[in-house]
Amino acid sequence: MSDNPSNETDFGYRTVPRAAKQPMVRAVFDSVAPKYDLMNDLMSLGIHRVWKRIFVTMLTPRPGAALLDLAGGTGDISFGWLRGGGGPAILSDINASMLAVGRDRAIGNGRIAELSLLVADAERLPLPDRCVERVAIAFGLRNCTDKDAVLAEARRVLRPGGRFLCLEFSRPQVAVLNPIYDAWSFQVLPRLGSAIAGDAASYRYLAESIRTFPDQEALAAMLRAAGLGRVTVRNLSGGIAAIHSGWRL
Repeated sequence: MSDNPSNETDFGYRTVPRAAKQPMVRAVFDSVAPKYDLMNDLMSLGIHRVWKRIFVTMLTPRPGAALLDLAGGTGDISFGWLRGGGGPAILSDINASMLAVGRDRAIGNGRIAELSLLVADAERLPLPDRCVERVAIAFGLRNCTDKDAVLAEARRVLRPGGRFLCLEFSRPQVAVLNPIYDAWSFQVLPRLGSAIAGDAASYRYLAESIRTFPDQEALAAMLRAAGLGRVTVRNLSGGIAAIHSGWRL
């Protein structure tokens, strides 16, 4: 079942036709791709690197285990998996511009032979059932139109005993953080986007998309509804981000 059965969905704080969201998101990431990694450092003051290290550790890389890195963008999670001793990784994203940056990084650090690149919609993966041990999605689920479909596809491609993990911005659990977080998101980020990437609007959308994303408990319920078991939530930095985990049992 879709997370939104109507013909409309959110694009930040705007309501748009469901069919329109995917090309609009693609345009955002086409715009930000060249400066995406630099902007991630500036937006999070570098903390995203710590979150991703924790996330990769929870993926438990091991030789022979295959990873599908959904909405993997420029490849941070795939490269962390490979550096940690994981088996082959599939770096998948709907946006070819982002994957091109990931491909260049893989060539530059000598990882291209261990990495497959896949331009694909996470809602409709061109992959067989039960083909990977791990599925990861980091800061990508909120940009998908049908999040329930993404979770169902993740479960479908997991082998029994495989694990799905999602790293995403979430709801701060410490009240004192809220005004600081809002000021940073809606005042500082668009200005950084304008100054560094020449695109304030895309970073305003990214801030809005965080606020419209399901909170920790709602997303945990979505994982369970997709058929994933032993669902857990780990808050990071007071809930500014969270890691959701579920297993195909």
